[in-house]
Amino acid sequence: GPPTTDGFRRVAVRTGALVTVPLLLWLWLLAGSALLRHALKIRTDLLHYFILAAGAFTLVRMGVFVLRHSFSPGSRLKAWEGALTFTIWSLLALQIFGWLPLVNQVLDEYAIDVGATRISLLNVTGFVLSIALLSILYLWIVKALDLRIKRAEDLDASMKVALVKLAKLALLAAAVVAALIMAGIDITTLTVLGGALAVGIGLGLQKTVSNYVSGFVLILEESVRPGDIISVGESFGTVQELNSRHVVVRTPDGHDVLIPNEELVTSRITSWSYRDRDVRLRIPVQISYADDPEQVLALLEEIARTEDRVLLTPPPQALLINFGDNGINLELTFWVNDPETGLLDLRSRLNRKIWRAFKERGITIPFPQRVVTRDREAEWPAENRKPAAR
Repeated sequence: GPPTTDGFRRVAVRTGALVTVPLLLWLWLLAGSALLRHALKIRTDLLHYFILAAGAFTLVRMGVFVLRHSFSPGSRLKAWEGALTFTIWSLLALQIFGWLPLVNQVLDEYAIDVGATRISLLNVTGFVLSIALLSILYLWIVKALDLRIKRAEDLDASMKVALVKLAKLALLAAAVVAALIMAGIDITTLTVLGGALAVGIGLGLQKTVSNYVSGFVLILEESVRPGDIISVGESFGTVQELNSRHVVVRTPDGHDVLIPNEELVTSRITSWSYRDRDVRLRIPVQISYADDPEQVLALLEEIARTEDRVLLTPPPQALLINFGDNGINLELTFWVNDPETGLLDLRSRLNRKIWRAFKERGITIPFPQRVVTRDREAEWPAENRKPAAR
């Protein structure tokens, strides 16, 4: 939802606490410079540089903090806040003191040749810094696109996920190319790196690439969508997210199971909501041969209709399956349209109602019985047995 007044107040308080120390240092330096320059008539050229550096540090720290709070609370930018602040301020401080050209010259002396392209430590440093800055811009644009696409009412859930993924890949590729250009690296060297990347994929990244490709297959085919109820192997639950490498399935127990996309493409999946959410359940029941099956069949259907989750269309149906060794085998079948809320509890409630109804009406649930015939003649020794009649 939209930010609240309390949220803005907390951000303002944290921002104030974060910039108080550098701001006070900056003010003290200004006051000291004014005192030395006007009262004591002392030149403060060197102090002037420190004042600029302190002011730059205050602005950078406040800017990075506000930037981090423009993302989600769990943003990874929080972990890099200190390093990002120090890096930006260091570059500004070097520029203020006039040392940045010298540092660039020293970094440019260390270089290697890749084909016809010269790559120096300055290029690598520029590439890393460009990637850092473009990553922030990338996260900002992705977040804005994600919110915009999710609000589109004319797109289904699968198409929204596909558009977000394609936008992320396109922006990521554009950011890498832009970082190479900003660092002064000839992008034609990517052909050499592309060959090495192909070898790496062939040796150790088959599963990763397969999961990425399988993710797009799932989205484009719409075989698995957010909100679907599926079972894969021993995992059963509701699809919460379709990510680049895996699908998040929330089980009825509240656990999140991460299933690789490749497994969903290559394995057999049972979807409980591919066309609709109607699911038929069965409860087997056995009664003795002394009971009237017609009476019990009607009773089972009546019990099923007492549950709110059981659909009345199609109606519950009780069937006589076969005649077993110990009793008559019946089966109660019924339909529900909310399997994501759990099926075990519904079966349990119906079984308990069946048990109570059988007890009240004297209906017997048989149990296995075995008849053992004792051959007394075989227990006597041969000499003690009676002679057979002739």
